[in-house]
Amino acid sequence: MKTIIEDQDFKGIDFTITEFIKADYENCNFIDCNLATLPLSDIDFTDCSFNNCDLGLVKINQTAFKTVKFNNCNLMGVNFSDCKIFLLALTFEDCQLNIASFYKLKLKGIHFKNCNLKETDFTETDLSNAILDNCDLTGAIFENTNLQKADFRTAFNYSINPEINSIKKAKFSLTGIMGLLNQYQIEIEL
Repeated sequence: MKTIIEDQDFKGIDFTITEFIKADYENCNFIDCNLATLPLSDIDFTDCSFNNCDLGLVKINQTAFKTVKFNNCNLMGVNFSDCKIFLLALTFEDCQLNIASFYKLKLKGIHFKNCNLKETDFTETDLSNAILDNCDLTGAIFENTNLQKADFRTAFNYSINPEINSIKKAKFSLTGIMGLLNQYQIEIEL
């Protein structure tokens, strides 16, 4: 039986040096911690937050994120498609998510705020009702992605092909409209 760790704050710990206890974490806060490249597989995080943490390239095979918030974290290269999908609920603010993958995940209503999502894979992802507020989507991959009612009004540098993605009732700004027309190689002057 797995250990359950509840209501704990972990501050300034470098878990690449100090052992990270393999347990289920409930209502815990990780602040200024280094978890980069760690194997966090088969761990459940419920109602947890990560603030100013480095989680670059962590391994999250069968890891559960149930109402987990990431604020000002490095999550570069993390393959979220490996995590458990049951009760998956994530929020990201001021995070580095470059080269991350959300392949085939159901992320209805997810909120990304002030995030770098360069070259992030959203192939076959359900991003319906998602909010991408002030996010850089340079090179992000959208193929067979459900973007219905998603809000891209303040997002930038995206390239979304309306012919292979579902964009019904999605919101875009006038300045971002080029991101929907890139594949046609046309020139538009404002």
